[in-house]
Formats: sequence, structure tokens, C-alpha cells
Amino acid sequence: MTEIALEERLMLTRRTMDLLEGWGLGARDIIQILSLPEKVKVRAVARFREDEPFPDEPDVNRRVGYVLRIEAALHTYFPCNPEMRSLWVTRGNRQSGKRAPIAVTVEDGERGLVSVLAHLDCTFAWDQTGSKTEYRAPYSPTRPADVGAGAHDVPGGGSR
Repeated sequence: MTEIALEERLMLTRRTMDLLEGWGLGARDIIQILSLPEKVKVRAVARFREDEPFPDEPDVNRRVGYVLRIEAALHTYFPCNPEMRSLWVTRGNRQSGKRAPIAVTVEDGERGLVSVLAHLDCTFAWDQTGSKTEYRAPYSPTRPADVGAGAHDVPGGGSR
């Protein structure tokens, strides 16, 4: 791992720890949500706040990504109200069977993280269905004819 990559990992680790602790999670819950390896003990979680990055393992990296995307989605929902972001995570809602989203992530593991993220971020939910959108460039008179523009690509709805 390069020095830059290590610094980036430390930054992501600290950011993730700040988020999870800000949501009221303790060391045991953090270990569970992030699926940290068994060798990481509860008393060792504090090191992640200071000078040690999370283990560079696919499961951990994926779950850190989910946590950070949840926070980004909460910023979209509540751009001017950080208190509401934390409140949303800790209050029960209908989508999760009256459980708080943070409880869903702790109790259901990765499936819970995915569920909460899909609820907050429709683009993530769309991608999870296997649906992928192919984006086309808008109609342009200089675009080659073999691109296959449909009626929806041409101004006025007609064909060329």
C-alpha cells in the first residue's frame, strides 16, 4: 500500500468512525456493521479513531462504502439540518417495520445496510434491480447516422 493510499484509508476510517459513533453506536455494533475480522477486539476499535485504518478486506471496504453512501444520501435529504440526519437514523420508520434504520443495519448486517441505502438512494435501488440505463447523447446534426437515433432522440419527436 502506498503512503497516499494509507492516508486516504486513514481519512475514510476516521470519517466512518465519526459517523457511526455520531449515530450512537458502540464498539460491538461497529464491529458487527462493518464485519470486522474476528481478530479485531472490542477494546481495539478505539485505534481506528486515531492511527490505524480499517483492515483492507473486501467485506469491510464494501460496508464502509455503504455507510458513506448512506451519509451522502442523508445530506441530500437534509442538506441544512445535520441534527435531522442523526435523528432519521435513530428513529423507527414504516419502511423498516418501525425499527430504526440503525437497528436494521446492526441486526441485519449487510442486508440491512443495503436496505437502508436503497430506501434513501433511488439510484442505488435501481442498480440493485439489475436495471441499467443506457444514456444516449442528445440529437445532434453532426452525429453519425449509424448511431440509431430513435424518435425520442430527435427534436420534435419525428425521425430524421
